[in-house]
Amino acid sequence: MGRTQGAISLQVKRLEQIVDQTLLDRSGRGVTLTPQGIRLLAHAQRILRYHDEALAELSGKGLSGTIRFGCPDDYAVVFLPILLRGFAREHPEVLVEVYCAHTPRLLQRLERHSLDLALTSFPEHEKGVTIIRQEPLGWVGLMGADAENLDPLRLALSDPDTLDHRAARRSLEAIGRSYRIAYASASLTGLNAVVRSGQAIAVLTRPGVPEDLSVLPPESGLPQLPSVGIAVTVDSAQPSAVVKAFADHVRAVLPTI
Repeated sequence: MGRTQGAISLQVKRLEQIVDQTLLDRSGRGVTLTPQGIRLLAHAQRILRYHDEALAELSGKGLSGTIRFGCPDDYAVVFLPILLRGFAREHPEVLVEVYCAHTPRLLQRLERHSLDLALTSFPEHEKGVTIIRQEPLGWVGLMGADAENLDPLRLALSDPDTLDHRAARRSLEAIGRSYRIAYASASLTGLNAVVRSGQAIAVLTRPGVPEDLSVLPPESGLPQLPSVGIAVTVDSAQPSAVVKAFADHVRAVLPTI
C-alpha cells in the first residue's frame, strides 16, 4: 500500500473511533477481524464496487469491479469456462472470484453477504424459484465393478442436506432397497475417487460425471432419480450494475450450453 505499519495502525484506530467498535482482534496468533469488522468489510467492499462502477460508467470504459460468484463443483467443470469466457469478452475489466461448494453452503455465504450471487440447485418444482435449467440426477458407478449389486448397496454421498443425498435415500427407501452410506465427502473429487475404487456408487448430476465413470442404466435395478432445477440466486434485491450484468449473462447463456 505504500504506507508504514504505523500509519496503517493509526488509520485503523481512527476508524474504530469513528464507528465506536473494535474492528480487529489482536492476539498472539495474529490479527483477525471481529464480527463488527466482518460487517464493516462487507459494506466497504460494496462501496468500492459502486465507486469502480461509477468511474467506469462516467469514463466510458464499461463495467469494472469484482464479482464474488458461487458455483457447485458439478457445474463448474462444464458450465464455468463458457460463462466466464463470454462475460470476459464483454467486460474485460471485471474480476470474477469463484467459490465452489454445495448449494446449502453457497446459500449460507449469500446470507452472510460473502458472495454476490451463485448458481444454486433446488427441487425441480420448487415454488418461488425461477429455474433456468434442469439437470437429471443419475446413479454413477465404475463400469464392470458391479457395485450396484452389493447388498446392502454401498453409497458415496455428499452432505446430508444436499439434494443428491436426500434423493438417493428417499428413492431407495421407497422401493425397500437396503443400503448404507459407506463414504461421505463434501468434495466432488473425493466422491469420484471412491466411485473409481469400485467400492460404492454416487449420485451426481449429468454434467458432474467424469468420462471414466458411467451413469448406470435402468437395467441395474436402481430406482429413477428426480431432476434438479438450477437457479441464479443474488445476494441483494438491488444488486450493483456489474453483478446484475453477470446474473443476466448467466441466465441468458446457461440454458443454451
